[in-house]
Amino acid sequence: MELRQLRYFEVVAEELHFGRAAARLLIAGPSLSQQIMALERDLGVKLFVRDRRSVALTPAGAALLPDVRALLESAENLRRRAERLSGAEPVRIGYVNWIPADLIARTSGVAQLHVDAWVVPSHAQAARVAHGSLDLAIAWVRKTDVAQHALSARLLGADRLYAVSTGEDTTPVQARDVVVLVDDDTTSWYSWNVYAEEFARDTGAQILRINDGGITGPAFFDHVRAVGRPVVNSPKGQTITLPSDLTARPVIDPAAIWTWSLLCRENETRPAVLAAVDALTRGVTDLEIHEDGIWLPMDDPYRRIR
Repeated sequence: MELRQLRYFEVVAEELHFGRAAARLLIAGPSLSQQIMALERDLGVKLFVRDRRSVALTPAGAALLPDVRALLESAENLRRRAERLSGAEPVRIGYVNWIPADLIARTSGVAQLHVDAWVVPSHAQAARVAHGSLDLAIAWVRKTDVAQHALSARLLGADRLYAVSTGEDTTPVQARDVVVLVDDDTTSWYSWNVYAEEFARDTGAQILRINDGGITGPAFFDHVRAVGRPVVNSPKGQTITLPSDLTARPVIDPAAIWTWSLLCRENETRPAVLAAVDALTRGVTDLEIHEDGIWLPMDDPYRRIR
């Protein structure tokens, strides 16, 4: 049982609608349902009665709700007391799936960095910074997103995406000969879908629309096997070990680059937050994203007009 699951239970109990609760929590509906079911298993009781048209608290759920709210309030009070005892309020940073390996070391002696455990997609992390539930976030954004949310973005990292194919051929593959997956779940995969669709339009790559979350993980490998052509790996799969029957191949003409921005609010004035931004981005160059043969989305904050 985790505190975040109790928070999910509280929000679903308030909304009595999984779709609205998921939107409020900035997570995908299926993920929310899975977390509630996991909480029910841990507690050994059914919390909700669900059908296609309605959601209602069970008697056990209604009885436990006041205790859950009290526990969440106690946890928040504990966090605030710990902050006061430490002498400084921590700088809260969220991420999607990538953070620098030396993240904490970079800010040592500069800011008390707290890495938020709530991992959500890039567009959701950007919104959390804008709304104030995070101070910083590492995410993929467009210039449009930065302006819409009144954010400041600095380049922090970059992934050179590769393709995955069956067999043992490791030679480079041209962008026009690859497949990119686009998932129907726009809540979870909105940022990737935007990136993939623009990449396909610009390069002639083929789009394959899916509805199983197979942008990464075992389902992604199954798609590669079924397609029989090289499939572009998403940023979430960059460090995953490939099965023995699959091979990584560089994508060229052009190479696809996914940028990671460090986001904060445009009007941020707190010294600890600004010091953390400077410490984390100090020494970061253009990360070879402006070489010849590189592709970035038109609205990428770091794309240069040639």
